Amino acid sequence: MAAPRRGKILAAALAVLLIGGVATAPPSEAAPDYSTAEAGNPFVDGWYADPDVAVYNNTYWVFPTSSRPYEEQTYLDAFSSPDLINWTKHPNVLTTANVSWAHKAVWAPAPVQRNGKYYLYFAANDIQSNSELGGIGVAVADRPEGPYTDAIGRPLISQFVNGAQPIDQDVFIDSDGQAYMYYGGWRHANVVKLNTDMTSLGRFDDGTTYKEITPSNYTEGAQMLKRNGKYYLMWSEDYWGGPNYSVSYAMSDSPTGPFTRIGKVLSQDPAVARGSGHNSVLNIPGTDIWYIVYHRRPLSRTDINHRQISYDRMYFNADGTIQPVTMKVKDNFQDRNAVGWTTYGGSWSASSSRYDTSASFGGKALLDTNFSNFVHDAEVTTKSANGDSGIVFRVSQPATGTDSYRGYYAGISGSGRVLLGKADNNWTQLASVPMIIRPGTSYRLRVEAVGSSIKVYVDDMSTPKIVTSDTSFTSGANGVRVFNTAATFDNVSITHR
Repeated sequence: MAAPRRGKILAAALAVLLIGGVATAPPSEAAPDYSTAEAGNPFVDGWYADPDVAVYNNTYWVFPTSSRPYEEQTYLDAFSSPDLINWTKHPNVLTTANVSWAHKAVWAPAPVQRNGKYYLYFAANDIQSNSELGGIGVAVADRPEGPYTDAIGRPLISQFVNGAQPIDQDVFIDSDGQAYMYYGGWRHANVVKLNTDMTSLGRFDDGTTYKEITPSNYTEGAQMLKRNGKYYLMWSEDYWGGPNYSVSYAMSDSPTGPFTRIGKVLSQDPAVARGSGHNSVLNIPGTDIWYIVYHRRPLSRTDINHRQISYDRMYFNADGTIQPVTMKVKDNFQDRNAVGWTTYGGSWSASSSRYDTSASFGGKALLDTNFSNFVHDAEVTTKSANGDSGIVFRVSQPATGTDSYRGYYAGISGSGRVLLGKADNNWTQLASVPMIIRPGTSYRLRVEAVGSSIKVYVDDMSTPKIVTSDTSFTSGANGVRVFNTAATFDNVSITHR
């Protein structure tokens, strides 16, 4: 069994219950075994960064930074979920009103439970020297959702030691019960021991309090996990406001290293998102299912604080090394929202496992992607014999209007046609073939676009209904669209080809 990630998994989630003297496993739902956030990334609404995770009472918790200007970062929100699909927001779990010494830049919360209490470690004030007040603090609460209050009335770590800015802390409790904190910015990382009270620092065997563990290319965002007896130090590289922010890792037989960089785990995908970094890792209790939880910047956004939190599956090789993570694009709408979608015309609403739109002349909904060669799948249900509904792709310059975009559209019509065309503020049909399409019936629609080649499939994924060639548009956003009919969409997926 995989070791609990950072000691944040409740013993109750893994232990047995004694019923009539017989050991039985606690009741639980099936483990969330997903390829990504299949109900859509970002998985919550709003600008957030630096997410850290915990599992409390069989509930998954994410604690992020509020991604705003430093002076406005005076609070922390949290999100909880029973299934990694449906999320509840818990606003203001910690605010500077409950921390006398903190006044801005409240960052990178790190949650952990011990001693019947819930602890939340945080950085505040973004200090630039040892003469300023700030650093890493610790707050405590009786419930996961808080409210958290300052546990010691001062920073737990308030000085630059070994060149490490006191920010971006992560707390890990090893299988022997020893708690460690990994932290550091300004390209230096330290590890310290936490005493069992979780509010004071211990000492290593040589009498020291701080041990530098900086691996090559380290910038910030230290994270620790343990699996099959191996310790994995993860961290973020490059500038957090730029596109090349990324995650790398090292392995060791000891929680204190040495840590030698192995390689990148997560980096930008120019078709999906940029600036992907500052991660945590979630291990589903009692399984070898792992997710990387991180923030990233949408492709169309340039504001440095426009960051969103996402998660994707993380896999290990047979030798224990980590496979590079692919940021997947999926949405099955099981969370009953359409976070990450932008609509242009029509009336759109998400409910469990579907995305509905009323009839309109060209209403469309787009994801913030920029795929060139891809496979785009969607389940499409057209509601009437009028008009058509389907997939738009390689879209740019979108606006409200029947053909107000540049890009391609493949659709199915209740009157019995499969069609493909392109728009450039006007419409040009490229191909159309007959097929029995029953209004109210769901059809799997696939577009495979590679270079100039475009193939359209409906239900039969082995033989395309349409094969054609066009060079008008080479890349752009993906989405769905209707023309003169209401429709329902589900199980949207776009992958590189």
